[in-house]
Amino acid sequence: MTFEPISADFYGFSTLLSDNEKEGLQRIRDYMESEVRPVINEYWEKAEFPTHLVPGFMATDVARYAFPETSPFENSAVFRGFAALEMSRVDASMATFIGVQEGLAMGSIGVAGSAEQRAEWLPKLASGEVVGAFGLTEPLSGSDSAKGLRTTARREGDEWVINGAKRWIGNATFSDITIIWAKDEADGQVKGFIVPTSTPGYSATKIERKISLRSVMNADITLENVRVPESLRLQNARSFRDTARVLRLTRAQVAWSSVGVAVGAYDAAVAYAQEREQFGKPIAQHQLIQDHLSRCLGNITASIAMCVRVSQMLDEGTQRDEHSALAKGFCTARMRETVAWAREAMGGNGIVLDYEAARFFADAEALYSYEGTHEMNSLIVGRSITGHNAFV
Repeated sequence: MTFEPISADFYGFSTLLSDNEKEGLQRIRDYMESEVRPVINEYWEKAEFPTHLVPGFMATDVARYAFPETSPFENSAVFRGFAALEMSRVDASMATFIGVQEGLAMGSIGVAGSAEQRAEWLPKLASGEVVGAFGLTEPLSGSDSAKGLRTTARREGDEWVINGAKRWIGNATFSDITIIWAKDEADGQVKGFIVPTSTPGYSATKIERKISLRSVMNADITLENVRVPESLRLQNARSFRDTARVLRLTRAQVAWSSVGVAVGAYDAAVAYAQEREQFGKPIAQHQLIQDHLSRCLGNITASIAMCVRVSQMLDEGTQRDEHSALAKGFCTARMRETVAWAREAMGGNGIVLDYEAARFFADAEALYSYEGTHEMNSLIVGRSITGHNAFV
């Protein structure tokens, strides 16, 4: 196998990966190109998820890299970031599926579960035998989840009774389990629960009429006297600080995914510019088009550099909330610029799904907002800069 950096990796950052990591990245790239790209526009337009692709997708080991119980080889956070980029440059919805499956569902169990819970659930999630979802956001609680959760959990003997509602929960229309975060009525602390979706009182309803990440199966969840045993409470989740540990792992991954979305739009614009003729020559020969494309590449290159460093810091154990927040805020903002320039370079065809830039342009809006809005990430960084909390 010969691994080559993608053309948008202008400075060749992916050459930092080990040979095993390059092989793993190539498997993901090959599957995304051969199986996902040919069908994803159709599924995006229908607002459906290509569930038939999940077994083959998981067979690439795409979700086996984060934890010792499931990792096929020692790998770095930089590798996992490039995996998110490779997925997102073809389709951000498939990358979001894995982000929820591995980053949030597996991440919750990996970070806050007991050794027994890790051994039971992580291999099943990594193989795709079990599909997971992550229930934190609520209809009236998003950015203020640390203090504003309304979903409650009450212990009765060896069971917990959960009541409340969740919103924007990815994978939730077809997940087998959902990690539900709820406030313990006894001590007011946030705790996590592995909730099988077949449990009486649990229901999930697909959110319709989205204009972004249309293939992601987001759902509204209601929980009415949902009973789960103590054995399904995440044993090391004692407060929202433990929830935040999970989010710290995934926030930088969203930064990587946003770079992938920018790369997808950029690649589509470059290909289009080579073929589209105006005034008797390919528009790639026009100065303004070259300026658009060079600015796109500048944004992508700067964002990859930031993502590589913040991932290295995660491996080193030096990454803090403000580091991942700066990466997420900066990279999603640059993504927004890049997809707009790429779409603009394609003129009217830029809003037609057949030319792909339109899908990346629309999907960028969701990545800009989830895993912490741009404003919330700015305030996390601002608190680090000034020492003052400006959230309220």
